[in-house]
Amino acid sequence: MSKFNRFNKLLHTELSSVPRLAVPLGSLMTSVSLWLSTSVYAASVGDLPGGPAVNQLNFAPAATKIAEEIHWMHWFLLVLCSVIFVLVFGAMFYSIFKHRKSVGHKSQELPEPLWVELGWTIVPLFIVIGMALPATKVVVAQKDTTNADITIKTTGMQWKWGYDYLKGEGEGISFISTLDNEHRLMSNSGKPAPTDNYLLKVDNPMVVPVGKKVRMITTANDVIHAWMIPAFGVKQDAIPGFVRDAWFRAEKTGDFYGQCAELCGKEHAYMPIHVKVVTAEEYTAWVQAQKAAMAAKADDPTKVWEVADLVKRGASVYAANCAACHQANGKGAGPIKPLDGSAVVLDADQNKVINVLLNGQGGGSMPAWKQLSDTEIAAVITYAKNSWSNKTDKAVQPSAVVAARK
Repeated sequence: MSKFNRFNKLLHTELSSVPRLAVPLGSLMTSVSLWLSTSVYAASVGDLPGGPAVNQLNFAPAATKIAEEIHWMHWFLLVLCSVIFVLVFGAMFYSIFKHRKSVGHKSQELPEPLWVELGWTIVPLFIVIGMALPATKVVVAQKDTTNADITIKTTGMQWKWGYDYLKGEGEGISFISTLDNEHRLMSNSGKPAPTDNYLLKVDNPMVVPVGKKVRMITTANDVIHAWMIPAFGVKQDAIPGFVRDAWFRAEKTGDFYGQCAELCGKEHAYMPIHVKVVTAEEYTAWVQAQKAAMAAKADDPTKVWEVADLVKRGASVYAANCAACHQANGKGAGPIKPLDGSAVVLDADQNKVINVLLNGQGGGSMPAWKQLSDTEIAAVITYAKNSWSNKTDKAVQPSAVVAARK
């Protein structure tokens, strides 16, 4: 294998967990690096509609009016700056060549007439104003979140997204969106099979209707995250203790992808964003299905469960949220501690393991899972206490989790 091919392979490995989103033309090194990394697999990986494309060197195709305005601003400023660059450096290099010492040119002091002083002050001023006016118009439009049809609270967590539909059709719907476990296993294998949506598939995509103004309220539970969908022209930080907002109105149906755009910890590459834009009729059907599913899953935290029922319920919770790190066999991997034979899991004081799930530990290496319901936390702990070699025949009831939250 040639040195260049080995470099390409190494570069692709290092960047494989980074989403292939839009590449700004302002960064030559970033553009070249991403072009090399995507070109290695150009024959086996195709474009992902609404997401990254092979050999992509430009912004993602716009799906909102704001994104179209951003694209126009990008090219307008790029062309304007390029013209200025050519004129200024062209004049400079011409003067250097024409008046060089080697052809006998003698240096001299030139007068500085008033029109020159005014010219190189007024002309740049008009250029800056010409750049600022359309840019300000776009920025102001980006922040106008009034008159929204639907309001969704987006909460960044290590390392997943929580969505709460606060106003409009779908009000009351709430769910967690995490990376699909199959893709996490692909990444852990070190040799992922070529796939167009690598590390972008989630278990529960956010669903919105086409043509409706959606207001996004962003915050975070732990550290700073950022919710970004390039095709929508939206990137909004999610900051603990603060509430920020943005909006979008998708002009076409389809699937659109993004990812957390703020370095938020070791699992940063594993919290993708998937927004599914559907017709009004499909959205109404989705809302009805979600509410029916939520009603079916609603649990009475005072209910006393049998061990077998909690273990069965906990198996699905573990597979959806825990198996990616602790593995299906409970053995963990690398710095991830095993649950099979774990002292805290087997401890007779059940509050110890409950507190780990509610508050996390290890400075964030084990994130908090307080967003799970009391029954789900009790079930997954009971599952861990009675799986693999952990045959305790003990159960943690939801009421114990309720008490620990206080």
